[in-house]
Amino acid sequence: MVLRKKRWLRAAGRLRAGMLAITAVGVLLAAPQVLAQTAAQAVEDKSHAAMGVPIELALVESLSGPFANTGEAVFRNLSWAIERVNARGGVHLPAEQGGARPLKLLRFDSKGQNEEALAALQAARDAGAYFVLQGNSSATAEAILNAVEKNNQRTPEQSMLFLNYSAVDPALTNEKCSFWHFRFDAHANMRMNALMDVLQADRDLKKVYLFGQDYSFGHAVLREARRQLEQRRPDIEIVAEEYHPIGRIKDFAPYGAKIKASGAQAVITGNWGNDLTLFVKAANEVGFNGNFYTFYGNALGAPAAIGDAGVGKVIAVADWLPNNPTTQSRAFYQAFRERFPRPADDYVHMRMQLLIESVAAAMEKAQSTDPKAVAFALENVAVSLYGQQGHMRAADHQFQQSLLVGRMQKSGTEAVPFDVEGSGYGFEVIQSLTPAQAEMPQSCQMQRPSAS
Repeated sequence: MVLRKKRWLRAAGRLRAGMLAITAVGVLLAAPQVLAQTAAQAVEDKSHAAMGVPIELALVESLSGPFANTGEAVFRNLSWAIERVNARGGVHLPAEQGGARPLKLLRFDSKGQNEEALAALQAARDAGAYFVLQGNSSATAEAILNAVEKNNQRTPEQSMLFLNYSAVDPALTNEKCSFWHFRFDAHANMRMNALMDVLQADRDLKKVYLFGQDYSFGHAVLREARRQLEQRRPDIEIVAEEYHPIGRIKDFAPYGAKIKASGAQAVITGNWGNDLTLFVKAANEVGFNGNFYTFYGNALGAPAAIGDAGVGKVIAVADWLPNNPTTQSRAFYQAFRERFPRPADDYVHMRMQLLIESVAAAMEKAQSTDPKAVAFALENVAVSLYGQQGHMRAADHQFQQSLLVGRMQKSGTEAVPFDVEGSGYGFEVIQSLTPAQAEMPQSCQMQRPSAS
């Protein structure tokens, strides 16, 4: 996408006027919960000042509009991860780099629109935040990646680094891979491969309906679903493949009725945010009794919307799930719930924690906050947190980590001690893939700048 500087500057001015910069230690985040600064917070701010000038990270995300809930959930995750780094003294750098420095997260609202995201990117650059974080929408991720590439070619002294936590179109680390882009989520093909391990074992399944959002990621998900079905379960009939406008449908009942009438026994979908919640709710209301194989059916209102009809039927894949049956994993989740006790805030992703841990480790390894130096260090970073391990693959900048598949159940059992968002439903882990098992081939032809 061509970046028109005048358009950027006009929109960036609007964004800067409303931009909220937040140091992520000790802040209570969602607008209804923002409290007056306490004495404890003042002490934390003082300790940050003692650490040195903050290293600014820019979150470019939907913080208003139909996907605002996803943006705010990401903000909570990243902020909690930054709190952890700052609580142990920040990022430790040489004296000439400022010594120990805290991380600081800036918010830029993309409003769910690519042009607004590009304006936000320019505003972040103007603010001196050269580490950009985004993930909700692969189309937006591609627009940001193209803009970062052009910026770094034109003004290498102000290079930017793009850290992607959720945009999972496989192309972003394959044919469209970039030295300046790192992905910390498993891409769509990796996620589909994990789901297919479960689907393949369901010998009663004979008919499926492919349903998705009409943009690059939605098409990538269903394209891979079709490919893997043909390869692993050629006996299954694909009764339809259908797409809908992203973020625009308020009533999914007509789609639910079509799926029910098709005779499908399962739906495969990559839908996320309200497009998933409204869809599964509508399908349930029209009486669809089949399974849902989802990428994101385990959060953001989906379990509560499905209710009892989803018990044993909704399957979701993730890099981590709250009911992962290890002591360390459950301690991690309990720590998050203590930090964010409201059920509505119950949306935690291990990969976002590992992203921040990786960035801090790369800065310390590079002994610099220069984006290029950090990128070279980040190519080979390996981190662990609460027993969860991951490492970056240098060839394509695709983070390698475990994947879990869960099935929706009522909570309160040994296998499902935790529910989702106070819904009474959680996800029992039914399939676990190690990083080596989750890994897939790549086709990236990485073009690296000179290290000097």
